[in-house]
Amino acid sequence: MEPSPVRRSRARNALIWVFGALGGILWGYDTGVISGAMLFIKQDIALSPLQQGLVVSGLLVGAMAGAGASGRLSDLWGRRRLILAAAAVFTAGTAAAMLATTAWTLVGGRFVIGIGVGVASVVVPLYLTELAPKHVRGGLTSLMQLLVTVGIFVAYLTDFALSDTGAWRWMLGIGAVPAVLLGVGIVFQPESPRWLVRRGRTEQARAVLRRLRGDRPAEIDAELDEIREADRAQALQHAVGVRELFTRRLRPVLLLGVGLVFFQNFIGINTIIYYAPTLLTDIGFGTSGAILANVGIGLVNMLMTLPALRLIDRVGRKSLLAVGSVGMLVSMLALGIADVTGLSYGPLLVAVTLGSIVVYIASFAVSWGPVQWVMLPELFPLRMRGSAVGICLVLNWLFNMLVALVFPVLLDVCGPGPMFLFFALMAVLSSWFVRSGLIETKGRSLEEIEREVLGESTSVRHAEPV
Repeated sequence: MEPSPVRRSRARNALIWVFGALGGILWGYDTGVISGAMLFIKQDIALSPLQQGLVVSGLLVGAMAGAGASGRLSDLWGRRRLILAAAAVFTAGTAAAMLATTAWTLVGGRFVIGIGVGVASVVVPLYLTELAPKHVRGGLTSLMQLLVTVGIFVAYLTDFALSDTGAWRWMLGIGAVPAVLLGVGIVFQPESPRWLVRRGRTEQARAVLRRLRGDRPAEIDAELDEIREADRAQALQHAVGVRELFTRRLRPVLLLGVGLVFFQNFIGINTIIYYAPTLLTDIGFGTSGAILANVGIGLVNMLMTLPALRLIDRVGRKSLLAVGSVGMLVSMLALGIADVTGLSYGPLLVAVTLGSIVVYIASFAVSWGPVQWVMLPELFPLRMRGSAVGICLVLNWLFNMLVALVFPVLLDVCGPGPMFLFFALMAVLSSWFVRSGLIETKGRSLEEIEREVLGESTSVRHAEPV
């Protein structure tokens, strides 16, 4: 008995989400693995303090470059082809880093890996957003963030498993496995129907929609007509470039995207991901105990992303962000007050620190972690979606790098307490941003969202003077 067309379309959808979101595993693994590997790299390769910093931050610099280039390239080459290129870049960078014998070849390998991370951070959410049905778009696109947390967790486990042998080359080299799987898998997946329509390949777009939605001609025609209408209406104005994002008409939309990436970074997530072991050793944990506790933190991060996959299309994006901001505010307040008041070492300090970190990670994982990647592609009109998301992701990596570089310096100058209270203030401001600035995108087509963010009540849009 052959499977029904509906079952075949579901199976094809599942493969698309799996192969598309494999970019998240690559991203998470290569971000997380260096923390453990660095302990052993220094035993084989002489690294100055500056070079150690460059090995860690080289990935972030490369990610900025990759994100900056990928928006334009995704509009020119297509989403699928660029994901394939990202997989090749990942593999080449991993091989270079794994085989490095000098500090600068290692930095170069990490930079190349970062280019792949930056490309994936832009084009994979874009690809998943444009292929997903609108009623489950949030959950499916959130797979990217889920697999980022899976990648981080696997990196922590790998560091722990190989720590006895100090096999740092294998720690780095294992990252090539998902890169190869991504490259092979994406070859057999379809191109975005929205990109195909923009290129005038309407019948190919129809075939992709039939493959994704099953044999439902009426629904496919309706979705295709909506995509074509949005494309035609924007074509009546003029082709939209990056510069138009800074005009009076589109500046508010750009500010929403920039606000999302700003608050996701400046509410302190990178300080917890990068420096949790340091905080734990400061309150009396041994090195092995702190590493094992970090594995537990990675597990919480991964597991708490799972509820977001269902909740994001049920309760909505704004509600999740608001709840997450409250949870992170409480956690950072507890950590800050415990330090500022001079809470003495002992079981109470351990409980407050561990409990606050766990609540913080859980709050982030169910809200700001996945929601940003869902909303960024949703907010921007089709003709500048790739470029606009690319700009926001460049800023995302810039903010990430600033927090990672500045936090240790400020930690040494003023201690952790004031820094945690600063992040608590950022959590308050993020809640205000969500309530006063963002629109709700749950259950709406990309074309409906586009009309609202552009302030247009009808499907026929007229150009405004700049």
